[in-house]
Amino acid sequence: MVGLNSRIRALLLSGSVIALAVAPAAAQTAATAPQPDKQKQAKRERAAKPAAQHQVQAPARDPREAYAQAGQVMQPLDTITVVATKTEERAIDALAPASAITLGQIERLQPNRLQDIFVATPGVAFQDRGDDPSTAINIRGLQDFGRVAVVVDGARQNYQRSGHNAQGSFFLDPELIGGVDVVRGPSANVYGSGAIGGVVSFRTKDIDDVLRAGERWGVDMTGSYGSNNARGLGSIFGGVRVDPTVDVFGGALYRTQGNYKDGAGTEIGNTGNDIAGGLLKLTVRPAEGHEIKFGGLFQDYNYNIGQFNRGPVLTAAQRALYQGSSVYDSNVKNYTGTMSWRYSRPDDMLFDWNINLYGNRTDNDQTKTYHNSTSGAAYCGAGNVGNNISGCVGDTRGYRLDTIGIDANNTTRFDYGDWRTAVTYGVDAFNDKVTTTDSRGNSNITTPSGERTVSGGFIQLKNNYASWLEVIGAARYDHYELNSQTSSASGSRLSPKITVGVTPVAGFTPYVGYAEGYRAPSITETLISGAHATGGGPALFTCADGTSGLFCLIPNAGLRPEVGKNKEIGINLKYNDLFVSGDSFRGKINAFRNDVDNYIELVGSTPQTSNLGPAFGQYSKFYQYQNIPHARIEGVELETSYDAGLWFVGVSASTLRGTNTDTGLGLASVPARKVVTSGGVRLLDRQLTIAAQWASYAANTNLPAGYLPGTSYDLVNLNVAYRPTPDVTLHFSVDNVLNNYYRPYAIPGSSTDGTSQNDVLFSSPGPGIVYKGGIKVHFGGA
Repeated sequence: MVGLNSRIRALLLSGSVIALAVAPAAAQTAATAPQPDKQKQAKRERAAKPAAQHQVQAPARDPREAYAQAGQVMQPLDTITVVATKTEERAIDALAPASAITLGQIERLQPNRLQDIFVATPGVAFQDRGDDPSTAINIRGLQDFGRVAVVVDGARQNYQRSGHNAQGSFFLDPELIGGVDVVRGPSANVYGSGAIGGVVSFRTKDIDDVLRAGERWGVDMTGSYGSNNARGLGSIFGGVRVDPTVDVFGGALYRTQGNYKDGAGTEIGNTGNDIAGGLLKLTVRPAEGHEIKFGGLFQDYNYNIGQFNRGPVLTAAQRALYQGSSVYDSNVKNYTGTMSWRYSRPDDMLFDWNINLYGNRTDNDQTKTYHNSTSGAAYCGAGNVGNNISGCVGDTRGYRLDTIGIDANNTTRFDYGDWRTAVTYGVDAFNDKVTTTDSRGNSNITTPSGERTVSGGFIQLKNNYASWLEVIGAARYDHYELNSQTSSASGSRLSPKITVGVTPVAGFTPYVGYAEGYRAPSITETLISGAHATGGGPALFTCADGTSGLFCLIPNAGLRPEVGKNKEIGINLKYNDLFVSGDSFRGKINAFRNDVDNYIELVGSTPQTSNLGPAFGQYSKFYQYQNIPHARIEGVELETSYDAGLWFVGVSASTLRGTNTDTGLGLASVPARKVVTSGGVRLLDRQLTIAAQWASYAANTNLPAGYLPGTSYDLVNLNVAYRPTPDVTLHFSVDNVLNNYYRPYAIPGSSTDGTSQNDVLFSSPGPGIVYKGGIKVHFGGA
């Protein structure tokens, strides 16, 4: 890692010098940059929403003014989002369970991982491992294989690698993020195929996140350090408005940490990592109303995944308690390229389009460095250890996903009397190509290579009558094709959506909605095939192709897509000047039931006697991804916030229950119930903000047989932000103030009977108490 560290430090230093040297010169020649088109936003609000619902003013761009202007507090739910309906609206006005996370919130939290910024977002959970810096998002109890659509600057993130823990993840450092939009459930089905759980849309930082009002160039430099263990971050982001038609923006970051200790004082092995990343954006406005943006994002992750043995492993009982797993030195490179073309003019009601082309590659190269036993010389050669599942020490394996895609849509608006109508229609498609290599292990069996193309089109009619009625109707058509050297599958479906909301009195909007979502089977679910290697032990079964192993993995070309049918009722609450002049209250309350037909799950056959004979017990010979006829997930979500300017408070909560309705058994993916209370004060002319967050979790115990539940726990975090000058911000925070031990999610098996996935059990606890401090410095000029 030493070479990487040196390169990144040099990159950050050179970037700082270049930005500071070029910026003044560029400022002398740059013309006044155009500001966001206020007329454009007014047109959209007039056509898509009652004007009376849009009374929140935009905050000042100067940091002191933003805190000093009474009556202009910016609530996160007032953030503009397009995820729910493909048309711009504030999250609080969306007739959907929508949430937004702002850059200001992210900076205050000083997150180390993405999950840190979603604590107060209802219905959202994570199934992350401490020894893997990738992120696995769970929305309303659904995750894995694209059930939650994750997009970064419009680019789908579909990476999947079979193994212990989540079956779908992505790589994105929180320092790169400028904002997040979340829609829970399939109510955002117009946004793309597969999202029966919901959509999470990340926007990376751009020039408006750095430049302040009146500036033509600007640079933000950030540095921080934290305990538990040696958590360091350095970043630089800067941009220049070359002239009114051209913006250039870029940035780089480096993050590092050592192995952390959990709340019980146990060091969690291989939780250290080194992360580097950078982005570059060029925005061109060739004509009035047109904006073309080119974006590039690169990330480099270096870490070790897997857990060492924690004690002697001579007996079966000792192995059940102490045996870890193989360990792999891992390098992940993630490349994302985007090109978008937006057109919108306030006098053009026919055309308001957005076309986005993207490509994304996630390339994970691993080398085995440790084996959890001393066996395997017969397979690996004298002086080496390993087995036919994970390979031998020194062996390499790789997982690569290449995704290309397009997303294009247009909105036409017209008025008829008191009716304001927006018709949005579009198409989207993506192609996934999976390439797996494994010299002597089993990965090419468990994560098969293959190719999948998913496409669709939609039309949505959004009607507003006067200031009290909104009706949204939509239909989406999806089609998929999946191929490998040995198998293929395809399918299609039309999914409807209808939502009706009324505003009988200003600020109070109840609504009801029904939406269906469609998820095509993944490459792994459909094509996985072959014998699962024995790991050096005796083979239990012989498979149809003549190979033998612990069990036989069977492909399923007849696997049917999942269909989510979601019923939703909700209330949006929006009040200004409620108790004192300038205060504001925002609230969203939702209750839902999502019935998923043909839910896909890995199913074992009826246990039978193995090749070893009846004395050794019975085991499942076949495992196959199959459709469960019906699964049901239902719950209630709450998100509220009150801001009086000098102080603020918010409460969010979610409780979910998921069952296989045919067997009555619970679903292991349903997360813990949670209640999160946040609050704080702004002092010293609002230059000092002191905030606290208390999150209380109650573990889900309605689980299938053989699962070890997560823990119930409380997390308390403290944050302080102080601006001694307009251009300097100091951050101090304490995470997990109570130093509690916690393990957020259920894992297969029990640590006492030898069936648990010990690598997940060892790596899933979160860190204990963490102290962090940081500084952000801004440079800029006209």
